[in-house]
Amino acid sequence: MNTQDSSKKSLHKYDLVGELEHNIATLDELERYISLEKKEKNTLFKIIKTYPMSITRYYLSLIDPNDPTDPIRKMVVPSLDELSRIGSFDTSGEKTNTKAIGLQHKYAQTALILTTNKCPSYCRFCFRKRLVGFSDKEIISNFNVAQKYISEHTEINNVLLTGGDPFSLENHIIEHFLESFATIDHLDFVRFGSRIPVVLPQRISEDKELQDIFLKYSTPDMRIHVVTHFNHPNEVTKEARAAIDVLLKCGVPVHNQTVLMKGVNDSPKVIAKLQNMLVSAGVNPYYIFQCRPVKKVTHFQVTLAHGLDIINEANKQMNGLSKRFKYIMSHKTGKIEIISKDDEFIYFKYHQAKDPKNIGKFFKLPLISSAKWLDDLKMVTK
Repeated sequence: MNTQDSSKKSLHKYDLVGELEHNIATLDELERYISLEKKEKNTLFKIIKTYPMSITRYYLSLIDPNDPTDPIRKMVVPSLDELSRIGSFDTSGEKTNTKAIGLQHKYAQTALILTTNKCPSYCRFCFRKRLVGFSDKEIISNFNVAQKYISEHTEINNVLLTGGDPFSLENHIIEHFLESFATIDHLDFVRFGSRIPVVLPQRISEDKELQDIFLKYSTPDMRIHVVTHFNHPNEVTKEARAAIDVLLKCGVPVHNQTVLMKGVNDSPKVIAKLQNMLVSAGVNPYYIFQCRPVKKVTHFQVTLAHGLDIINEANKQMNGLSKRFKYIMSHKTGKIEIISKDDEFIYFKYHQAKDPKNIGKFFKLPLISSAKWLDDLKMVTK
């Protein structure tokens, strides 16, 4: 490529690095936008030394500075609740499913690659809190090893690129991943797990170079899918809708995973409004996740019984397309659908399982009103 062509191309590339340099990453910077109580600042400073804070200017603009209970604020601003030591840093058994550094293979059809430990904004509810923004020890270090593993395991028909946020990587790295996967005949599609459409939608809507990559590699033979992560109606802005529209025009279907969180969206009205808005924008509802019992995150959990009540009431306010999601618990044994409850039992079904023999298995456990996770319940066989 000659110098003139290179210069022309750069004009179409979004300055992601430059934008992220303006992120709000210290408490002093944060206090320019929202107020913090003096008595909590010292503790919060200690928290973010271990679990960093980073907020894009765009996402910060969605917070009501006069509302300490603002749902966006709760998701991205550290809180004293993160002092809790309850829970585990690996609730889904990722360590036991790691085949090489940065490569996981838990479900037969899917390979998962941890592409980076960086995100444009660090969510306080992150289930990979052990590494995101903190440690790169689990991140892919030799992509050739992952590519070889996937090539040799023909049962794998899709790859999930996650992290961290893979769209925080440079475009040439994203293209390298896609170019490599395009040579593997048994792959049907590639998924990107990303919060970029939520926290920095301009990365998609304004980056012509990235759009060209999508157009080139999202084909009928190996479709690119984006699985994003809207949790509240306030996140479905005109900017987010524009990013979704660009993805759709590039031949990239968009799906959404929501985490059910106390104080954020634990309301039938909020859940219903969110799902309806997403469908209107062209996003496919995929999962609503039971919040995992991750250390420093458990304050976001609701009980399973309450979660079912919320989902059931929300369903009454949604159309057929909006209620296509499954209410799911991502357990170490598999993805377990939380189906229903009565006065005695709560009912589950394995939607996906580490042991293929469990896929589709239906089971029930005694209903314990305080239970927030499968391990809080005692198994019953009848």
